[in-house]
Amino acid sequence: MPLSAKSKEFLEMFAAAGAPPLGSVGVAETRASFDGIAAFGGPPVPVAMVENRKIPGPAGDIPVRIYAPENTSPTPALVYFHGGGWVIGTLDTHDPICRHLTKETGAVVVSVDYRLAPEHKFPAGPEDCYAATCWVADHAAELGIDAKRIAVGGDSAGGNLAAVVSLMARDRGKPKIGFPLLVYPVTDHSYDTASYRENAKDLLLEKDSMVWFWNHYLASPADGENPYASPLRAKDLKGLPPAMVVTAEFDPLRDEGEAYAKRLREAGVPVKHKRYDGVIHGFAMLTGVFPEAAQVVADVVGEIRAIR
Repeated sequence: MPLSAKSKEFLEMFAAAGAPPLGSVGVAETRASFDGIAAFGGPPVPVAMVENRKIPGPAGDIPVRIYAPENTSPTPALVYFHGGGWVIGTLDTHDPICRHLTKETGAVVVSVDYRLAPEHKFPAGPEDCYAATCWVADHAAELGIDAKRIAVGGDSAGGNLAAVVSLMARDRGKPKIGFPLLVYPVTDHSYDTASYRENAKDLLLEKDSMVWFWNHYLASPADGENPYASPLRAKDLKGLPPAMVVTAEFDPLRDEGEAYAKRLREAGVPVKHKRYDGVIHGFAMLTGVFPEAAQVVADVVGEIRAIR
């Protein structure tokens, strides 16, 4: 289908705000520009509690933001990793989607402010995210979480990190992850897909943006072969938990996300995949603009509640 009216409207608003294309300027300016995207999240959704904390990580403390729902019984947990190409993005840029997820799923959501590149290149981000997930599992009782019902999730680079943490947990034997939510995830250090060719320009995320992000994230191109950077390149996806993969039609990352869903199925992993037609990369975090963002949350409610 054609680009949706909401997608066109957002792109016009983003351009009118004077935001440069992602990756077209320096890191500091790109970060400052992207921080303003939180304004498109709509009014803050109330939740029972929001707390900023610091937890121990492999190279120092990791800031996290914990969102608690109204219910008091042990709940599922969703450890959430924000998008932004491993270079940009903050707890604040993804505050809207984390609030929506907390309210609708009834889960405790722990948003992780992992180390960013280029100051901290691969594998700093994945190791922080894995450490944070282990911390949530180890502190389940304190957080009011059922330790047997832990999910991980994220969008874009955060979706990559959720897939990678699932691989790490399988390979390292802990913690038990019940469900990964992969929203238009980066899965491969490659630009050779139809969706890259079809959506290379004039969208929020462009091919040049991804080249810029990958170049900042990896210490060398050889790191892109590592399945903890490119989970699509993992030799074996058997033993991973049931997953949900969300893709967007007008997104350079569409095909690699769908290829990862296919690989999961081929490995015998239950996976649900949904492509949102007419929308652009980033729509799920823009809860104040895209009605489809609410649908993503609605689609995942049953999956989070069903973790056993």
